[in-house]
Amino acid sequence: MIPVCHLDDLPAGESVRIDTAPPIAVFNADGEIYAIDDTCTHQDASLADGWLEGCLVECPLHAASFDLRTGMPTCLPARRAVRTHSVTVENGMIFVHHAAQEGTAA
Repeated sequence: MIPVCHLDDLPAGESVRIDTAPPIAVFNADGEIYAIDDTCTHQDASLADGWLEGCLVECPLHAASFDLRTGMPTCLPARRAVRTHSVTVENGMIFVHHAAQEGTAA
């Protein structure tokens, strides 16, 4: 498990990037916490810097969009999914489990 931050430090609609290999983006989408690989599969851009709408994040570079629940792209130019990661919250602290399959929820 990778500690991320306290739940109170990640308000709804916000994200945080954790420097793992590869980097992981953690999102608070309307009170649900999701984690995906941070790099867009279309071109190297940080998804943590993207725009969050519901369970979708839009890449800031070319507007590819990914479903945070599955990692699947929802529009072009991205064609490949990003890897998702399981998330737990224990005692108010967010933890990411770094062991999911690409394009599937963990």
